Amino acid sequence: MFDQGSGEVVPFPGGDDAPRPRVLAIANQKGGVGKTTTAINLGTALAATGEEVLVIDLDPQGNASTGLGIDHKSREVSTYDVLTGEALLRTIIRDTAVPRLAIAPSTLDLAGLELEIGQERDRAFRLRDAVTALNADPTEPPFTYVLVDCPPSLNLLTINAMTAADAILVPLQCEFFALEGLSQLLKTVDQVKSSLNPELTIHGIVLTMYDARNNLSGQVVADVREFMGEKVYETVIPRNVRVSEAPSYGKPVLVYDLKCAGSEAYLRLATEVIQREKRLTERLAG
Repeated sequence: MFDQGSGEVVPFPGGDDAPRPRVLAIANQKGGVGKTTTAINLGTALAATGEEVLVIDLDPQGNASTGLGIDHKSREVSTYDVLTGEALLRTIIRDTAVPRLAIAPSTLDLAGLELEIGQERDRAFRLRDAVTALNADPTEPPFTYVLVDCPPSLNLLTINAMTAADAILVPLQCEFFALEGLSQLLKTVDQVKSSLNPELTIHGIVLTMYDARNNLSGQVVADVREFMGEKVYETVIPRNVRVSEAPSYGKPVLVYDLKCAGSEAYLRLATEVIQREKRLTERLAG
């Protein structure tokens, strides 16, 4: 999957002077850790601060699309069409009920993508090239953040997301074996960095589904912080019934119930993400 045939890294398309959004891939090969919930609600929280945010749904299940109110029947074009070269990313983007938050929806067609483009030389770069062209039209408002909701596996879709991304945001559930799969994810990030995307970093790890009544949750938090240090965000996302209910109404939890503990946590997480981005910008400028 990491071999590009000739061994060359496929270059970015030339002639692009448009400002590129910051791209964060929300990834973990384990299912049920809160990737989609984080994509939806972090995106909403960033939009609430004034950022122009696009969520790219790269999971064939399409839960991010559903959670932002995009019905399955209305997805005539999707991220599948973008990755197969049949559509430009701008043409499939849908507005949501949240101001400044848009979604590039997915369909089950994505499940067959690897069979369709798996032999193509640029197969790992399809999303990167689509995102590079995203802000090229000066008549369209530029996105400042792109959040990519990855599937729960380290397949070609996730590799595309990592190749397109500036950094990875990893949701990690506060349950037993939380650290078990993290080493494999970090190994994959290193492989992508060495062969496809030299600038890729870990933006941070967000601990999800924290239950203060459960001693195990507290132990997981302590273990992850000891293992990953400052890469772990201070914000911990609690297990919260309102967060679980919101997708069934096609809404982010910040719209469904702004005052619940889950909404407050995602607002804090957005603040941390922006602060880390600011510190990175200052380091690069210095």
